[in-house]
Amino acid sequence: MSTPDPSTPDLSHVAPREKAEILAQALPYIRQFHGKTIVIKYGGNAMTDPALQQDFAEDVVLLKLVGLNPVVVHGGGPQIDEALTRVGKKGQFIQGMRVTDEETMEVVEWVLAGQVQQDIVGLINAAGGKAVGLTGRDGGMIRARKLKMVDRDDPEKLHDMGQVGEIESIDPSVVKALQDDQFIPVISPIGFGKENESYNINADLVAGKLAEVLRAEKLVLLTNIKGVLDKEGKLLTDLTAKRIDELFADGTISGGMMPKIASALDAAKNGVHAVHIIDGRVPHAMLLEILTDQAYGTMIRSH
Repeated sequence: MSTPDPSTPDLSHVAPREKAEILAQALPYIRQFHGKTIVIKYGGNAMTDPALQQDFAEDVVLLKLVGLNPVVVHGGGPQIDEALTRVGKKGQFIQGMRVTDEETMEVVEWVLAGQVQQDIVGLINAAGGKAVGLTGRDGGMIRARKLKMVDRDDPEKLHDMGQVGEIESIDPSVVKALQDDQFIPVISPIGFGKENESYNINADLVAGKLAEVLRAEKLVLLTNIKGVLDKEGKLLTDLTAKRIDELFADGTISGGMMPKIASALDAAKNGVHAVHIIDGRVPHAMLLEILTDQAYGTMIRSH
């Protein structure tokens, strides 16, 4: 008799009827989203906690097996900080964004396109999927230009962020070709410029723009928060783009959440049917959010 895998959850306490009901509840969602693309921004605790990494990989593989087309875009801030410390370099930030000089860009490339990306590819493959790692250079996917960072207090002043880029255009052909061959693309947010120079791009922005050009059904942002909270700290589970604009205006959404929500809002306004901001600290949160009627975060609807 084979020994059960200790990492597999024990479901012996769940009655067969309950298991069947859980599966039946997923059926309408599987039918609705079959053949549709889902872009997932992978970051936060889900990316650093080994048990949550495993859950994430299993969720991505399951989504692919039931007929959805997941595309993963990952960040890697903590891993970049760790690598810079190792080479004796201190990260510098302006308005929450990393200043990326030439030396830092080299580190960013080998951490994101090497270590982090290959870890994710390995996890998905070990869980039974077929993942392929890409950067914005592959297939000429992400063309970028140097970001001009406007000072938050003085609009006349511009900060030089080095090789931090903003997206000029995304050509999704390589992603579509991989999807058609049943692969799961895993994308590092690195673009390239006119002179073949590399640019470090915010992963939320890449995920949002990629979801738009792929005409994705959903954009899922895994974060370290429950979702969008009101002023009393209560989770807002269902929002429209119009309501998000109001939350920006009255200061409910502020600080570090602003760029993440702004990129989600752009996607919702530009053809992505729903954006989910979910708590990546909850095991299998992505699966629960997409394939059940339970809310494990905030959904922003395009209408």
